[in-house]
This record gives sequence, structure tokens and C-alpha cells, in this order.
Amino acid sequence: MKAFLSIILFLFSCTIYAENNHELTWKLGYSNTKEEAPVNYMPASVPGAVQLDIARYEKYPPYIFADNFKQYSWMEDKFYTYITTFKKPYLNPAERLFFYSKGIDYQCEIIFNNEKIFEQEGMFTYINVDLTDHMKDDNVLKILVFPAPKRFSLPVDRTQASNVVKPPVSYQWDWHPRLIPLGIWDETRLEVRNRSYIEDVYVNYELSADYRKSEITILASGKETAGKIYDWELSDAHGNKVLHVKGEMKDNLTVKGISLDNPNLWWPHDQGTSYLYLSTFTLLDESGNEIQKVTQKVGFKRVRLVMNEGAWTENSSFPKSRSVPPAQFEINGRKIFAKGSNWVNPEIFPGIITKERYQGLIDLAVGANMNIFRIWGGGIINKESFFDYCDEKGMVVWQEFPLACNDYPDDAHYLSILKLEATSIIKRLRKHASLGLWCGGNELFNSWSGMTDQSLALRLLNSLCFEFNPLIPFNPTSPLMGMGHGNYVFRSADGEEVFQEMKRAHYTAYTEFGIPGMSPIEVLKQIIPENELFPPQPKTAWEDHHAFGAWMGNTWLCPEILEDYFGKPSSLEELVKQSQLLQCEGYKAIFEEARRQKPYCAMALNWCYDEPWPAAVNNSLIVYPAVCKPAYYAVKNSCRPFLASAGISKFRWHEGEEFFADLWLLNDSYEAKNVKTVTMKLVSGNQIFDLITWHPANIKDNTNMAGPTGRLKLPHLNQTQFQLVVEVEGHPEYNSEYTLKFVSNISAENDKSPVLNIN
Repeated sequence: MKAFLSIILFLFSCTIYAENNHELTWKLGYSNTKEEAPVNYMPASVPGAVQLDIARYEKYPPYIFADNFKQYSWMEDKFYTYITTFKKPYLNPAERLFFYSKGIDYQCEIIFNNEKIFEQEGMFTYINVDLTDHMKDDNVLKILVFPAPKRFSLPVDRTQASNVVKPPVSYQWDWHPRLIPLGIWDETRLEVRNRSYIEDVYVNYELSADYRKSEITILASGKETAGKIYDWELSDAHGNKVLHVKGEMKDNLTVKGISLDNPNLWWPHDQGTSYLYLSTFTLLDESGNEIQKVTQKVGFKRVRLVMNEGAWTENSSFPKSRSVPPAQFEINGRKIFAKGSNWVNPEIFPGIITKERYQGLIDLAVGANMNIFRIWGGGIINKESFFDYCDEKGMVVWQEFPLACNDYPDDAHYLSILKLEATSIIKRLRKHASLGLWCGGNELFNSWSGMTDQSLALRLLNSLCFEFNPLIPFNPTSPLMGMGHGNYVFRSADGEEVFQEMKRAHYTAYTEFGIPGMSPIEVLKQIIPENELFPPQPKTAWEDHHAFGAWMGNTWLCPEILEDYFGKPSSLEELVKQSQLLQCEGYKAIFEEARRQKPYCAMALNWCYDEPWPAAVNNSLIVYPAVCKPAYYAVKNSCRPFLASAGISKFRWHEGEEFFADLWLLNDSYEAKNVKTVTMKLVSGNQIFDLITWHPANIKDNTNMAGPTGRLKLPHLNQTQFQLVVEVEGHPEYNSEYTLKFVSNISAENDKSPVLNIN
């Protein structure tokens, strides 16, 4: 009775329905079972996450510090009730009141005035529930959110999410703690709508072979719209109307035969203008009065995956059914070298990701000369504002469905939820100019997953993409045969450095590769207790933040490798500099060698771009929330459309060895270049040694040019590091610099590592 009275008092005290914007004031309670009512309610932020509301109300310590996130683990297994009240609004006879949500994670029931009126499993399908016929003068709206779905029979890891369409990343990864978000995570509100309303508008099109004409089809669906009037306009970037169509509406409308001559094309930002038109679809009543208006941006492009040059001439021994699959992006008839990164959730709790957060991270990627994001299948489908800004900024999006590293089942229930979610995802994202590739998910054909192209989940996803968005390519997973995932450290266990691995690698696309690097000192002090800061040790907050035991062995810190190159560090500052140096040089080596392998290689995407919380060490270029590591700037330089590059064979060099490096000019732009003189020199403090001068002349568009090899028998250097500098006369913007390790004969007496001969 006491609990019941507290609920009644809460309902009467709750400020409710906002007349203008129809937003609601929510409160949250939790219980052990579905039938049990919460004994207490707390203020809830919507969108957000139940964990954040509880932590705020019950004064939990920040989950980013030390191992505080472990205090949140009990929240996985509770039932959660969101509750709000509102007065019955005035509605004219033509109006209806809807509950609208873009995302509730993961399974929910909606109870309105003590009646269950809706239920759903899946967090990416928008919810539209008509409340009108269930309303009273005083209304109580509840959303019951179920506990985190998991297969309790399996280990406490990602495999617990192997039968649901919920991102497995939150069940723990080597850069993500186990924190499983639940709750209302995207825009949620009440909406007053006309009885006749548009649900969806899709401006579909197909470009002619010469790109001079776009044949447009308008697909619109709605409720009680038959007999109403539609008015559609397409305006250019300056607001000038270029197309106009008007006619009678149907509940499901298809308008064909609309042609646009000489459309401005949408290009990735490094290839041209990311041109966007504005579509305006207006629903009118029989008298011509506006009922509803739906606007969206439209970008005209053609994207294909085509065979990489040389792929058909791969080993043709039999039996063989095919060559390696195509991995070369062709956009508007132009082959594009895809340079970018793997995007992961920028927050553990996606409900707090804002439009501004997305924009800041996307701007940094454009500034780093990237032209593509691979949206990794272990994470969420991003909010609409992410795709809007990628459209605007010219970032191609490789979109994976939320499947990763698991053997997803063929059972009917899972497939039904996957179909619901995938259909919603495809119909939403197909409208975006930035969309360049659909992919079933991450590492599904690997031994730890065990799926094949006969798995029903992947056959379903392929069929849905073909049905709703056939002109965008589809891959069942990444990697496919011919693509590379890995490596993820500067030096492997057998002593081979990234330089040697890349020299012998032969892939159509490097779709994941990583070099770990430490976060800046100021970030480390925010997440590691002061008494644990130095030296880093296992079984401390360093391990909780992925420095030890994260992937294989002592990753991601790799202390043995750092000590082997640099000796024992005397301070945390010194250790951070050493780690960040290896990350910079490792990423330069991979990106530039991948580009040198063009045209057979057509893609280089590092693992990973950002991170969802501050890791002590990670492969990321950007530390949570948006702090650029030095490696970000290294990758920015290596991804310039045109640069002079050095092909280096190793990191550590000894006095008396013959140092050598190959000169290259790398051109991903569709512009020929004229370079008169390129020089290569070695610099160590005030010691400067000229290696070679090259006069390359004209370089064709989208073509690399190999130059000579510079050589020098290494003399005694006064420092333990040296710089290899490549300069283009008259064009400092094309110059490159690399920092390498030097071992003198004196220090070599204490250096037990082998000297690798790689001539």
C-alpha cells in the first residue's frame, strides 16, 4: 500500500504534457521481475540510459574512473519502468495523438492507462503508437524495458548476444568495458498528427550510363491519404526549383517517369563537390490546404564495387569457383582509393550522443584526408544526424548490420527480429547520399564466428538489401577472401615489425589494421588512481582500461616491445612519448604501403578511429571524447591526396649498417602533377646526410610513381633517433618525415635484439 501511494503521489505531482512541443517529463524505477512494481522513482533523462539515471540519482562514482564500471553490472538484470502523465490535449476531429520514439533499447512493452497497447524487440525500429482511442482526461503512460538479453549458458562475453539484434560490443571487447545500455536512447515524444499523414518518402533514382540524366521514382506511404493531394518539388543547392510534380495521393504511392537532366553529382569530398538537392513533399487536403511537409536532402551518385586491377590474374589453379571478390570502389565511374577508419560508438551509452558530437568527429576525419568510414558491425546504427552530416561533408559510409564475431542462429525468432530491424535500417539509410556499401557484419566467416554464405541471417540481409536498395553494393562480411584484417601491434610475437609485414602483404583491401598508442597524460590522470599511475602494472586500473590482457598477451601497452626499443622508462611522460612514437610510425608505414600497392590494393581503413570511453592504450586515433593523438596527425599526412613517400624496411637501425629507403610519389587525386626534384636526407640533431636526389617530372592522375632507392652506411650518430626527410622542391606541402631508432656500437653491446637484414 505504501508503494502504491507513493506512485499515486508521483503521478499527481508530475509535470506533464507540454502544449507546444509535446515533450514529456519522465521518471524511472526498477524491479526484479516484470510483475513487481518499482518501490521508488527517480528523474529520468530522455534520451539517455537507465544506468545513467540510476548513477545520477544514487550518486554512483563516474564509470570512466578505475574499475567503477563494475559497480553498474547488477543493472543488466533488472526490469525498468519509465512513467509519465499528461492531460488529454484538445484534438480537432481530424487530429490524432501518437507516441513516437526513434529508439528503445532493447525489448519493451508500452502500457497506456493500465492497458498494454504495444510491444517490440529491437532498438533500431522507430515506434509509432496511436494513443487517441485509449485516452482519458488524465493519462498514465508507462514503458517497461526488459533486462539485457543474454544467453546465460555462455561465458560472460560477446557470445551472450549471439541470438539478438543488439550490438555485442557492450558485452565487453578489448577496448570496451562490460556495460550494457538499456532504456530510451533516441528522440521520444508525443506528436499531434492529422488523421491523414505521411509515414515515409523515398526519392529513388537511377543514373544513365553517361550520368547526364537521372530517372526518378518517388515512393511515399501514409495513413488515410487516399484522395488527398501531393505536391513534390526538387530544389538545387541555391534554392532554385528544378522539378515539380503534383497529383492525387494514395496510401502507398509510386510516381515514375520523372527525369532530371544533367544532375549535379554527389562526390566524396576529396573528389569533388558533395552536391545535395532538397526534396520537399507536401500533403494537401482536397481544398489545397497543407497538412504535412516532409523534406530531405538528395544526392545523385552511382557506386559500385568492381574487381581490383590484377585480381582476375590471381592463381587460377583448379578447382576454383572465382577470383577474390571485388573491393575497388567506383563512384560516378571513377575508381577511388578508400582511405579512412573504422568508426565505433563514440559513447558507451548512445543515448547521450549529440549532433554536435557527431559533427566534431566527422570534421576531424575530413580534416585528416579520410574519405570513408566503416561503421563496424559490433556497434550501433548511428542516429540520423550522423548520416546527415556525412552527406554534407562528403564522407562515404560503409554500413554494417549489428552482427559481429558471433555465430548467429538460423532459428525463426531471431530471423524475424533481424528482418524487422534490417528493414527499418535499410529504409532509413538508403535515403542518404553518403551510403556506399552494405555489409552483413564483422568477421562472421572467421573460425571464432563460424558462419558461412549459407547462413540464413546473411542470406536474409542480402535479400533485403536487394529488395529495398539494390544499387548499393552488399558484402556478407568483412574480411572476405583477399581482404586483410590485422595485424594490430607494431611488432608481432616472432619479432617481425609492421614494416616487414606490409612489404610482403598482398591484399585487395586493408579493412582493419591497428597500432596501439597511449592516451595523453591528462587523460590518464582522469582514469587511473594516482598511486597506480607509474609504472603501469597488471591487475590495476591500467588493465581495466585495456593496457594489459586486452587482446593477446600484454596488449595494448606492449611493455616488452617498448622496453626492447627504448629501455626502461624513467617516467610516465617518457613512456607515453615512446608508445605514441611507435603508433605514429606504424600507421604511416601501413597507410603509405597500402597506397603503394595500388591499383591491386584499393582500400586502407585503420582500426579504429574513435573510442567510447577513455582507454589507457588503444589502437584509436582519437581519445575519448575527442582528443587527437599524435597518430591522428601522422595519418592525416599519410592520407594526403598527393605526397612524397619513403618505403622503409624497419624501425631500428645499427651503426655501420647500410640504411636504405625507396622513394615514391603517391597520387590519389584525379589531377596530374609535375614534380621536378625530390630529395631524401637523414637528419640527427645537427648532423645531416644527403641520400639521393630524384627528378621524376610528370605523374599521371590517380597513379603512383616509384623512384630510386636512397642508401647510406650509417655513421655514428649523436642521438638515439633520427629523421628520414623527403622533400619536394617548391612544394613543402608534399614533404614527409619519419622518425626511426638508432643504435650506436657502444649501446649495441647492451642490445641483445637481432639485426634484421632486409636488403
